[in-house]
Amino acid sequence: MKTIEIRLDTVRDLALHAAGRGHRAWASLTTTDLEAFLAHNPARRASWLAGLRQFFAHAHRTGAVLHNPAEPLDAPQARGFRGATLTLDEQRYLYRRWNGPGEMHPHEAFIGLAALLHAATTTELRLLTLDHLTPARHAVRFPGRSIDLALDTATWKALMGCLSHRASLGTDNPHFLVTRLTRTTREPASAAHIRDSLASVGLLPRVLRSTRLLTLAAELDIKQLTATLGMSYAGAAHYV
Repeated sequence: MKTIEIRLDTVRDLALHAAGRGHRAWASLTTTDLEAFLAHNPARRASWLAGLRQFFAHAHRTGAVLHNPAEPLDAPQARGFRGATLTLDEQRYLYRRWNGPGEMHPHEAFIGLAALLHAATTTELRLLTLDHLTPARHAVRFPGRSIDLALDTATWKALMGCLSHRASLGTDNPHFLVTRLTRTTREPASAAHIRDSLASVGLLPRVLRSTRLLTLAAELDIKQLTATLGMSYAGAAHYV
């Protein structure tokens, strides 16, 4: 129903626009007239054009117009990632926060650095277990990835802080990130816990991950990107 209302609103607005240009019948409208109408709001071009295509296709089939003026028009869509990311200054601030002496829950520092520097997903962080760690090489293999990742000094320090916290809980839970709710179970931490761990900086993990993915996409071949992060080709191409 909402889509129908939007389409009808578009046709109404076009009728007002056409009347203002001296048109008294749909048959007199040209592609140039439609282009002028769409230019009033470039951000809604795709939505408006979809409605106009439907309207004039019907009008042409029923003989109300002799030609379809909307047929030659298109609405190119910007490709690639357009979501929120962080500036270099914002990334530096977060790195200093998570690699500094400040007091915070150890999960915040590890989750933040893992997402910001290694593009870790919420699922990878939730499902990470002790078996995925290789302490001798300061390496980790995030679930779903095919290769071990040697961690930088800051992320490894944050990881060790999480291990100390985990030990204080006296848990047998095999997962790396353990909370008060999961310490007596074998369940992973919830996605909400991963998200809420970054509440103090007002960010979602996906913003940190997207920031890193854009950097990696500019530096690596797409095949390297998919192999390194365990992503699909389509998923990686979104950031290229």
